[in-house]
Order: sequence, then C-alpha cells, then structure tokens
Amino acid sequence: MQRWVKIPDGRFLDANRIAYVGKVETFNRIDEDGTEMGLAYAVNLGTDFPRESQINVVGTKEEIFSLLRGILGGTAASAAAPTDQA
Repeated sequence: MQRWVKIPDGRFLDANRIAYVGKVETFNRIDEDGTEMGLAYAVNLGTDFPRESQINVVGTKEEIFSLLRGILGGTAASAAAPTDQA
C-alpha cells in the first residue's frame, strides 16, 4: 500500500519507498538580489542507494519537520504490532 507525503515544492513521494533520511541541515537563504530571506532547512531523502534515487528537500522548519513526521510517524505506527489485551 502506498503512503503519499507532499514535499514543500508541491510534488508527492511514496513514504514507503524511502530507504534513508539524511541529517537535517540549516543555511541562510538569499534571493537573486542578495536580500536575506531567513533560515532554511534541508534534508536528503533516498529511495535507493544510487545517486539518481536521492532527493534534497528544502523548506521552512515547519515544512521539513512536518514532512519528517509524515514519513517517520507512519512507519513507526505501521511497524508496531497490535497487542491483544485480554
């Protein structure tokens, strides 16, 4: 079953195909005119180990952490086996 998560640029990614999640990085964003736009966050996601299967997702703190909650929250919930309480 596919579990789609929306990345900040508007595309969708199947969360079940993600093989690894890289470290969250921060950097200062600057527009074309050199105006500072504030702090941005980026995370590297991979659906396989070759470089062609990697995606670098950039967004605000809320966008990146919402994406990670969608990816990691669903896998943790589906991996937990239901317990039978009698």
